[in-house]
Amino acid sequence: MRIYTVIIIQFMIWSGFTFIEWLSTLDWYIYKIMMFFIFFYLAIVIGNQFIHSTRKTMFVTVFSLSLYSFIHIVMLSLW
Repeated sequence: MRIYTVIIIQFMIWSGFTFIEWLSTLDWYIYKIMMFFIFFYLAIVIGNQFIHSTRKTMFVTVFSLSLYSFIHIVMLSLW
């Protein structure tokens, strides 16, 4: 159940990143890349607070990012 909770929380983090990226359309790409790494680090730290295992946290974070990216790309292609 903890992993499911972490995935839901990380989906909120990725949604926040998408919203902030949408707000900063005129920023340089280096700032967007730095912002991505900040959100990625935030997702890892919050996930590790729940799971208490670095290996599982990394796996869940990459999985949630991949799943969110897939859903985001599918929704953009349907739009």
